[in-house]
Amino acid sequence: MTTQRDQAEGLREAMVRQLQDWGDLRSEAVAEALRTVPRHLFAPGESLEDVYAANQAVVTKRDEQGLAISSLSATHIQVTMLEQAQLQPGMRVLEVGSGGYNAALIAELVGETGHVVSVDIDGDIVERARGCLHAAGYERVRVVCGDAEHGYAPGAPWDRIIVTAGAWDIPPAWIEQLAPYGRIVVPLRMRSLTRSVVFVHDGDHLVSTGYRLCGFVPMRGASAREERLIPLEGSEVALRAEEEQLLDVSGLRQALYGQWVQHWSGVRFDQVDELDFWIATQAPVFGLLAARQDAVERGLVTRAALRGVPTLLRGSSFAYRTKRPIEGTDEFETGVYAHGPEADAVADEYVELLRQWDRDLRGGSGARIEVFPAIRPTSELPRGRIVEKAHTRVVVSWPGARKP
Repeated sequence: MTTQRDQAEGLREAMVRQLQDWGDLRSEAVAEALRTVPRHLFAPGESLEDVYAANQAVVTKRDEQGLAISSLSATHIQVTMLEQAQLQPGMRVLEVGSGGYNAALIAELVGETGHVVSVDIDGDIVERARGCLHAAGYERVRVVCGDAEHGYAPGAPWDRIIVTAGAWDIPPAWIEQLAPYGRIVVPLRMRSLTRSVVFVHDGDHLVSTGYRLCGFVPMRGASAREERLIPLEGSEVALRAEEEQLLDVSGLRQALYGQWVQHWSGVRFDQVDELDFWIATQAPVFGLLAARQDAVERGLVTRAALRGVPTLLRGSSFAYRTKRPIEGTDEFETGVYAHGPEADAVADEYVELLRQWDRDLRGGSGARIEVFPAIRPTSELPRGRIVEKAHTRVVVSWPGARKP
């Protein structure tokens, strides 16, 4: 007779194999932690199949409008960040954002000689995480209630700071409380795109050693920065942008209903995550065009906008990425749809960025992301796209790109 415990163990092993097949799970230490920690004890009331689905998050709390404000993240994202962190036995780790499960995985990886503190601003989530950790046998993990803007000084310096909520900025406390050879792993939002970035000290600032696509519920508290959603057609078509002051919203709304043009680049449609990040950091004004199915069926935009598509904006004109099949192959070609009075010009600009990425950066080392104090003058910053934050100035550069 198969018990729930047997079923959970079988599903955990299947989850591990799936993550290994995808390439997200590479180290045996992380694999063994996944096999050991009973994930279902951190999502009581959920089906085992849902809990152990490698690509499925479980919402644990919603706000008054029904929006998720806390979740048990999809395992593939948690594994990605744990691999980025490169945890070792005996390390001191601060987790920002509590759910319990990820902290238990961290506890397995740092062992009995390590020290794990998880901080969250929400008292309900803190109590829930404490209860789940106790039920799973991880009382050695300390869960504290507080605003992560301030880090957690009593345990500093931290060998690792792992942030499990979407961050718009890097608070000074995180940098100050990081050990000299430590790492911060953080889902950082830059021009509406979020990447899980690994940062280390480099003299008086932080520099990235790698990054991966990810998605998280946004951080709350002093570090929170709400992303603006700018309607172009009721609730059916909107722009997510962080530079609203640079947008001709009225003109963009008119352009949506005007004639459009279609330009093709000759660039193969793949490595999309990296391509999108390139566009985001090169476009003078950038946003994500998002639409509902009704807008697609009405012909206002293409299906590319259903999940939010990188969009280059110029005055009352805009262009966004799309694709079409390459005849006789299983591949697609990348193209651009553009609307507005400067549609052809903005489409050409987008296509040139696509071709530059294909020519200079495809398969390369990617971007370099550096974090400087907000008071650092522009004259003392490296060449690249400067993304202004409250505490910091983030500079994104592409070492492999040719200079214009």
